[in-house]
Amino acid sequence: MSRKTKKPKFPNSYIGEKAEEYDESIWMQRNQKKTTLLCIQYLFDDQLDRLNIINSLQDIPYLVLDLGCGTGFSSETLLENGFKVIGIDILKDMIFKARDRMKRYDKKSFLEYILADINQLPFRGNSIDHIISISAYNFIINTLQTSKEKNILLTKTAQYLNTILKPNSRMVLEFYPNDEEELNQFKSSFINNGFNGFMIKQNPNQKSGQTFLLLKKA
Repeated sequence: MSRKTKKPKFPNSYIGEKAEEYDESIWMQRNQKKTTLLCIQYLFDDQLDRLNIINSLQDIPYLVLDLGCGTGFSSETLLENGFKVIGIDILKDMIFKARDRMKRYDKKSFLEYILADINQLPFRGNSIDHIISISAYNFIINTLQTSKEKNILLTKTAQYLNTILKPNSRMVLEFYPNDEEELNQFKSSFINNGFNGFMIKQNPNQKSGQTFLLLKKA
């Protein structure tokens, strides 16, 4: 999958030969790792500290859930920066590639990949320190047509993620909404369901395009 590839379509752009092409793309690896480093920076953003009196950034190393981990570029970057990591993806072709890449790491490294749906994760409540997601979260509404359907699923997912996160945990989601309406749907689904936070756009004048949601469990 080259830099000039058109906007990916889920899941066709990430299965079979496309998954292999994705995993072998130097540009994709560089871009994913760069974005993950930016998400780590946002995870410790001072403005998130001011949202609550309690500061959750105390128990190191943190267990970070990487939602939509793909072939593991983002998970590996988190691991290399001192986090314990669990990568989640719904596509077996991507997870299998990630597990192959995992062999290069010491067996003592805390890195695990799980094939699972975002709303059916095998975790207890209040068990995850923080969550990141790189270029994947918008795909959860991929098959839905109406605004009502999207709102229902986004609300359900936000509520579920709230239950598995520890108190005052943080979440950074990097995604690509199609338009301003969809952007507001994503943001309100969290703000209305137990999170405080704000949005950062790489291009403030662009309604769609790369967007970061910085969130903290209230």
